[in-house]
Amino acid sequence: MPQHTFKVNGKSVTVDAPDDVRLLWILRDILGITGPKYGCGINVCKACTSHINGRAFNPCSVPVGQVGPDDEITTIEGLPATVGKELHPMQEAWLAHDVAQCGYCQPGQIMAAVDLVKKVRKEGRQITNADLDQLRNICRCGTYTRIREAIRDGASKM
Repeated sequence: MPQHTFKVNGKSVTVDAPDDVRLLWILRDILGITGPKYGCGINVCKACTSHINGRAFNPCSVPVGQVGPDDEITTIEGLPATVGKELHPMQEAWLAHDVAQCGYCQPGQIMAAVDLVKKVRKEGRQITNADLDQLRNICRCGTYTRIREAIRDGASKM
């Protein structure tokens, strides 16, 4: 079976898996990293949103064979380490705004929000409603108003 080496949350890992196994299954079933959730498996719901090389992506749609040794995957579990704190400012905002109900989509929501803030900042501007409208992470509980408030709050502290 092929071996695949890459970084996850700051640590190098090597896994034995066929090239076509989706990265989400590698993270969850082989590495035991359960923050990225399985929702749809077809890159629609975005419950698994994580970061690859600092940008949001959905590991349910990426075969492990496409991940190389220089690629770094960051999941919700590794997000605080990116700022050297116990919690990332976006996670703190999520708690402050009591965003979660069932919580299933929240890791993906937070990871997408962090990526959005970084993208907007790189463009030298503030988050707008139009930016927030571009987020496609599905929340079945419908906490979108609190999600938007938390993103704005988290962005102010990032």
